[in-house]
Formats: sequence, structure tokens, C-alpha cells
Amino acid sequence: MTSTELAREALPQRLKRKIKHSLGPWGVFIEGFLRNPVMVGSIVPSSRFVINRMLGPVDWANCKLFVEYGPGVGTFCRPVLDRLGRDGHLIVIDTNPLFIDYLRRTITDSRFTAVLGSAADVEDIVRAHGHEKADYVLSGLPFSTLPDGVGPAIASATYRVIRKGGAFLVYQFTPKAREFMARHFKRIDSGMEAINVPPCFLFWGWKDED
Repeated sequence: MTSTELAREALPQRLKRKIKHSLGPWGVFIEGFLRNPVMVGSIVPSSRFVINRMLGPVDWANCKLFVEYGPGVGTFCRPVLDRLGRDGHLIVIDTNPLFIDYLRRTITDSRFTAVLGSAADVEDIVRAHGHEKADYVLSGLPFSTLPDGVGPAIASATYRVIRKGGAFLVYQFTPKAREFMARHFKRIDSGMEAINVPPCFLFWGWKDED
């Protein structure tokens, strides 16, 4: 192959990188969605209205470990870190290496850890980072489109890893996630946020004290 042919072949790649760079986190998010739409669920990050409502019930003064599934490009990460105490820790888990690499490069907060892995392994991941339980777990994973058995496995592991008094925070575009949550969480608060694309169902599953 001649140098001219090589240059022609490389041009689309250079153009792709230039477009991606100009879009910033949106470019990373869109690429991640196109690579694996089943796991990302939406091509548009959550609105600030969803973020504020989801995080509103959290008792930040007593939150030492906050876990997030499917962080994408960090739409929730920075708001969580802004609210988290100095001795708190945020662990995010994603199966998409594109997102994990982006988060590791752009969030340098010492309280933050990005893990490439499955939410179904949350118990092992939490223990590997020196914790026994999580206070809160947040998820935007699309439960209705996950492969068979994955949704129930994640819901079960999440219930076990949350401390008593903690909660599983879930935002979805369908109410399907509530079915998975209800198998473990007896008390589930629910809501809906219309100022989002698309409108979003919100759930808070509480692990009550016995």
C-alpha cells in the first residue's frame, strides 16, 4: 500500500477523532451508546431534574459508600461527589471500557473509583475496595432489556450489599425495574420526572431496619 493510500485510509479515523473531541463527553456517551445500546439504555444523559430528585432522599451526612451502576460519562458522578462527605467514597461500575477509561482520565477526586466489571459482582467489588456494605446504590441500567437472568442477579446482589437503612436508587424509562426490586425491597417509593428525554420513572427501594 502506497503512502497516499495509507493517508486516505487514515483520513476517516482522523475525522472521527476530531468530531469526537469537539463533542467532549457527549461524543464519548454517543459512541458508548452506539457500541452497546442494550447496556446504556439511552443516547441522552439524564437531566439535572432527574439527578436532583434521585439524590434528594440520600442522607449524605451518614453516607460513607455510594455505588453507581452504569455511570456513562459521569452525569451523576460529579453531583454525588459534590454532596459526599470528605471521608466518603464513590465506586462506579460499568462493563463498557470506553466509559471507564474516560472517567479515570477526567475525575481525579481521591474519593472516586471506577471499576470495569459487572454490577452482579458488586459484593466482591465493594469488599475488594475495603468496605463491607454500601449505604446507597444508584442504577440507570435498563432492566427491561438486560440479558435473561442478569436483572434478577443484580437486584439480589444489590439487596445483599446495601446496609440496613440504606437504599437502592433506580431511574428507568419503563416501570419494569420495580418488579425486580419488589422481590427484595418491601418498601419502594416511586415518582416520575417529565423534564427528561424521555420522561423517567424513579424508584427508591429502602432496606428497612428489622
